[in-house]
Amino acid sequence: MYYAIISEDVDNSLPLRKQARSAHIARLEALRDQGQLLVAGPHPALDTAEPGEAGFTGSLVIAEFASLDEARRWADADPYVEAGVYQRVTVKPFKAVLP
Repeated sequence: MYYAIISEDVDNSLPLRKQARSAHIARLEALRDQGQLLVAGPHPALDTAEPGEAGFTGSLVIAEFASLDEARRWADADPYVEAGVYQRVTVKPFKAVLP
């Protein structure tokens, strides 16, 4: 089943994101390579794809896991969690309907 991992950043998270980004991306690429990743990306703080120093307000990952517990364990081990980027992470079952 798919699970949505919805993460909300702390204020002024951009420096923290930059420090942990390569490890964060490597985990997402591993999910992709295993055929589990549906979509992943950040929420820009401004209404533009490149928010510059305004940074991001959070992230969304939708990926396939064997269970909600497995999805939560994966989310808890994110390098952004360890780096203090996220103030809150919510994991919910997700049913893909369209396209």
